[in-house]
Amino acid sequence: MRTDPLPWTSANGIVLADRVPRSLRAEWTARGLCPDLDLYSLFSEHVRRTPEREAVADETGSLDFAALDARVRRAAAALTAAGRGPADIVAVLLPNGRDAVVAELAVAAVGAVALPIPHTRGRRDVTGLLNRSRAAALITVPELAMGLRAGLPYVEETWTFGAPTPGTRSLDEVDDQDVRGWRPACPPAEWPARILLSSGTESEPKMVAYSHNAMAGGRGAYLRAVLGEDGPTRNLLLVSLASSYGSCGTSVLLARHGGTLVLRSRFDAADALRAVERHRPTHLYGVPTMLRRMADAETEADLSSLRRVVTSAQPLQGEARQACARRFGVPLVNVYGSTDGVNCHTGRTPGQWAPGLAGTPDPAVAEITVRDADGHALPPGEAGEIWALGPMTPLCYVAAPDLDDRYRAPGGWVRTGDLGRLDPDGTLWVLDRIKRVVIRGGLSISPAEVERELSTHPDVADAFCVPVPDDDMGERMCACVSTRAGVSPPSPAELIVYLREERGLDRRKLPERFLWLPELPLGPTGKVCAATLARMAARSAVPVPRTPMRSSR
Repeated sequence: MRTDPLPWTSANGIVLADRVPRSLRAEWTARGLCPDLDLYSLFSEHVRRTPEREAVADETGSLDFAALDARVRRAAAALTAAGRGPADIVAVLLPNGRDAVVAELAVAAVGAVALPIPHTRGRRDVTGLLNRSRAAALITVPELAMGLRAGLPYVEETWTFGAPTPGTRSLDEVDDQDVRGWRPACPPAEWPARILLSSGTESEPKMVAYSHNAMAGGRGAYLRAVLGEDGPTRNLLLVSLASSYGSCGTSVLLARHGGTLVLRSRFDAADALRAVERHRPTHLYGVPTMLRRMADAETEADLSSLRRVVTSAQPLQGEARQACARRFGVPLVNVYGSTDGVNCHTGRTPGQWAPGLAGTPDPAVAEITVRDADGHALPPGEAGEIWALGPMTPLCYVAAPDLDDRYRAPGGWVRTGDLGRLDPDGTLWVLDRIKRVVIRGGLSISPAEVERELSTHPDVADAFCVPVPDDDMGERMCACVSTRAGVSPPSPAELIVYLREERGLDRRKLPERFLWLPELPLGPTGKVCAATLARMAARSAVPVPRTPMRSSR
């Protein structure tokens, strides 16, 4: 086991340095805010204490802690035999389910850094993430592996579960003697454990590196407060394990707290309601759009096992909150947070809600202050940028020193880019997002990326994207477009086909509304006036047909 301090450097040359002073990290551990153990060691304690308790359940069945660990150890032995270990980043591209949990724990067990990627991301995004992270290996399903064979200079092996397919190796096929002789790596707790992804407002997903202590300590404390009780819980997690919100699943709810994970490979409101009745979870996790659809579904289901419903990843609107309160009949905990390292929630006052209310910051998770443009702390009641620092603060951005320079301040503070204020009693209110972003059903979409791709169309002179309110998804993206002189505006269907098929834009990032204008309105500073466009789009935008025709170009 390597014990040298940070910065950590991968075998492929990715350097991860901690932006937080080492003395602060040591203080948090000394105060008991971080466990000072790696994630697999924490998981192993639950295996030892309660081997027969159910650990994970999905559509294919369930595994208790002992059975789950047996699968993890076999996969870890396969990775170790191939040379994977504490100097590697290993990507996990799998749908929600038992295999995704096994893969993430196996990566932790060999001391490598996990890079879970939502399996619904487009090929361009996946390829970019694998190359920017210089991941040495990829764990996926055969059908996705086939589409990723080219353009991956750093990926040395592609792994799957079950029988191997051409070009892949199986995590299940390893010599029993290797499994018996395998031993966990037990890396230092301040070493990187997991890379979280955020689409944010950048043109490509940001990657943020978290240590074992930041996941199990800071994020562990946040989940403990959200759970509202001690002891094992049963948790139906509707979001992707590979998302920032879903990262609480394997690393925290399971490995840290010893709870049971109930997973679905895809979200369907009726299926989620039936899963509550069948698996009897105590806690339900989803984005407001998912929860609202469950609340409105006509499916009858026994929901009496639920004790709390947890929502995050997009603002919770009043109408959605009321619908959830009527359907679920339990306290609704609202979480404000981000991949970048900020968290605040209403876990200690469940059911409390008002527009913009984030709750009271927990120093065991992250201290929160509000700063002016020069980085000076503002007094209570004054609005400024929200900053955060605490046990859950990540190490750094991955392969992006420009993001570290932009969003990390001296002392390790995270600059969120969100506008907020603190009341005299410490309550945090989120007033607006300084960063320009559209949040559709919990997914943050970069308007700049869509604008850049639209501008490559030969008939488009200018493009600017704005969010339009939507009762179901929270927000949808509207592309406001002006065409070149003498050119008839292309149809929404044509532009969608162009963005998807010719530019390779992820399906989830495609505009769902269009507004054509002779020219885009400008504000006093000469920039495009987003507020004016948002008002115009809300009144006059044209929806995109559900099944766009193929372009004739």
